[in-house]
Amino acid sequence: MCRMSRPLNDVADAEPTRLALLQLASARTPALSACGPVDAELLLAHILMLSRTDLRLDPHRPVPARERDEFLRLLDRRLAGEPLAYITGQREFWSLMLEVTPAVLVPRPETELLVERALELCQLAGAHMADLGTGSGAIALAVASERPTWNVVGVDCSAAALRVARRNAANLHLTEIDWRLGDWFEPLVGQRFDLILSNPPYVCDDDAALSSDGVCCEPRLALVAGRDGFDALRVICAQAPQYLRPKGALALEHGSAQGDELRKLLVAHGFVHVRSHPDLAGLERVSEAIWPG
Repeated sequence: MCRMSRPLNDVADAEPTRLALLQLASARTPALSACGPVDAELLLAHILMLSRTDLRLDPHRPVPARERDEFLRLLDRRLAGEPLAYITGQREFWSLMLEVTPAVLVPRPETELLVERALELCQLAGAHMADLGTGSGAIALAVASERPTWNVVGVDCSAAALRVARRNAANLHLTEIDWRLGDWFEPLVGQRFDLILSNPPYVCDDDAALSSDGVCCEPRLALVAGRDGFDALRVICAQAPQYLRPKGALALEHGSAQGDELRKLLVAHGFVHVRSHPDLAGLERVSEAIWPG
């Protein structure tokens, strides 16, 4: 559950300037809070329907009372630990603007590495690809935007998540993706793919990060994978050979300390050309392998 913060008081000025509201937000933000000046700017820009650049160009313009009150209300939610993406209802991923709700994980920049590897691993025209645990559809949509001739399937066990994914596909005019409800490979029985991707749950069930800013509000189903964080990864590695074509590739996002164990798991299940790739922070984030067939 999200932490609750003390409600913010209204400013005395009925129509404070943009700068005054941002200064108030800074004064109300605890020193160690993950909610910083950028968050406050993004919230105010969202309410005023401006870019951050436009917001800064006229810092002394008064903010009407209704927008002022809305800003203070949304800022209070952010200070309580709710992700900015849930508050604004959107998040950019791979230059695509996606709808985001509490039914799905907030797409993260490091997951773009998984998309990069997918595009590198498979060069086939008309390739068949599956995205397991698709959530908002971020990975499937990013790949489909780059490879319009591919046949892409997005799978999730959450009907609410798939509704978000379908809306994103419609908004982006990427309507050829096949969205399926089910647990991992369950909706894919009898099919074979050239590429399987997944950003599965990989957090240990007692990890302190689950109560951290933002994460505390995200769906545990999409985060937690047993005592060691490997429950979902084990299932995918064990079952993927049944769903991959010869020379098909499997690419998985995982925790920064899980690469070595995951590589061993992939080798144990018969995969070859197993290797891991670092994210921009230099941490192992994506591991891939080829099914020899």
